[in-house]
Amino acid sequence: MGLLQNGKWVDQWYDNKDSKGEFRRQDSRFRNWITPNGKTGPTGTAGFKAEKDRYHLYVSLACPWAHRTLIFRALKQLEDFIGTTVVDATMLENGWEMTDGLYGLDYLYQLYLKADTHYEGRVTVPVLWDKKTETIVNNESSEIIRMLNSAFNHLTQNYDDYYPEALKTEIDAINEQVYHRINNGVYRAGFATTQTAYESAFYELFESLDWVESKLSIQRYLAGNQITEADWRLFTTLIRFDAVYFSHFKTNRQQLKDYPNISHYLRELYQIPGIAETVDFDHIKTHYYASHKTINLTGIVPVGPEQDFDQPHNRASCFNHK
Repeated sequence: MGLLQNGKWVDQWYDNKDSKGEFRRQDSRFRNWITPNGKTGPTGTAGFKAEKDRYHLYVSLACPWAHRTLIFRALKQLEDFIGTTVVDATMLENGWEMTDGLYGLDYLYQLYLKADTHYEGRVTVPVLWDKKTETIVNNESSEIIRMLNSAFNHLTQNYDDYYPEALKTEIDAINEQVYHRINNGVYRAGFATTQTAYESAFYELFESLDWVESKLSIQRYLAGNQITEADWRLFTTLIRFDAVYFSHFKTNRQQLKDYPNISHYLRELYQIPGIAETVDFDHIKTHYYASHKTINLTGIVPVGPEQDFDQPHNRASCFNHK
């Protein structure tokens, strides 16, 4: 992430800590929705109708928030409907750089300024871009995946639902805990600037991972017997955990391989068709270790750990579910 002020790029890292040294993630600013008929969604303005080849996703293969959108693009068979630009792995003094974006732009912040010449604030991925009106539809990953889950169904004939009506309340409750304590918890630990802030995030993170491990000992997925949005929102943090967060963010009580149920669960999700192709460990490790110079001053990217997510898992045999 980075910061724009008065139409100029200010810094890659800006002060997003509170007085106790705790990392505080800022809210997203673009909150429009794509809908089947172009009417207004839960927030924002109207006019963004689901159409083929109208929208474009800007993502980083390293970013867990952007990764969510790539997963839903794959699950919902939207590859031919929504194009993508992958920003470069490292993020240095100019923020996210890109070599194959629209309009010949070199930096993601230039896209934000194209959408709004007066924009001030953070510059993040993912970005859902509308080529027709040349503006940002939305840059909040949790909302983008909800759009991808349903807005294009009538065009793709893919009606798989990862946010079913009957489970919405449970999914929302799971998301709340997973986001604060796990998804953002690893960042709260990694970017903490006081021992107290780090330890608070550390203990909350592992208490929640213990909770996940226990939950997965009695049911196959977080919300029961079917894969939902909650599983995919957790997956993008889990898949990075042993390779990055364990060492780089000092979340080192234990690795995920030491959790039997989480390990099998993680491999099962990874092996679902289309998901492995959204995971790039070289890109992930290069970004974290080479970009976060305040944490890893040398920028050296570790070779390990060895991981094999193609190993068989026994989730189906444990719960006798299809």
